[in-house]
Amino acid sequence: MSEAAPAEAAKARLFVALELPEPVRAALAAWRAPLLRELPALRAVAPEALHVTLCFLGWREEAAIAPIAAIVGRCAGASGGVGLALGEPLWLPPRRPRVLALGLEDRHGRLDALQAELAGQLAEGGWYEPEPRPYLPHVTLARVRAGEPVSRAAPAPPPALAFDGAAVVLYRSRLERAGARYEPLFAGRLA
Repeated sequence: MSEAAPAEAAKARLFVALELPEPVRAALAAWRAPLLRELPALRAVAPEALHVTLCFLGWREEAAIAPIAAIVGRCAGASGGVGLALGEPLWLPPRRPRVLALGLEDRHGRLDALQAELAGQLAEGGWYEPEPRPYLPHVTLARVRAGEPVSRAAPAPPPALAFDGAAVVLYRSRLERAGARYEPLFAGRLA
């Protein structure tokens, strides 16, 4: 009699992000609205899905969710808060853009420190592989539709807006036909 193969562990596609306050998401949606009309190659990211990715973890076993959430909570609580301001529009990647993003200014250097601490602790746990390029804080506002050309002329920047990050959130990304849907699994309030 042959032994049955062990069942594969359930997995989740995970990432950690800075949650934006509702008024900031609304301001970003209002600013990009005319761009979406002018550039039909763009598909908007839903306003409730606008965030600042800190660490993309990819597919991880669901058993890792609790220890990852604990790291998110510790790092958020020790952050000292995160003060940001809206920056310049960016086409990413610059040569063959797939997204329209908005850069963020880290007013006190705390977002970079938070991202580095999260990345380090998650890498120690084996859940994150740091990227070779420096961290670029930004919000993805729209995706370029596959195969459609887009002008790489930089749109005018949004009105000046300074704000504090709301929370650090561990998300599960569910891939669907209409695009990814983000499910918050844990939120660590910024201290």
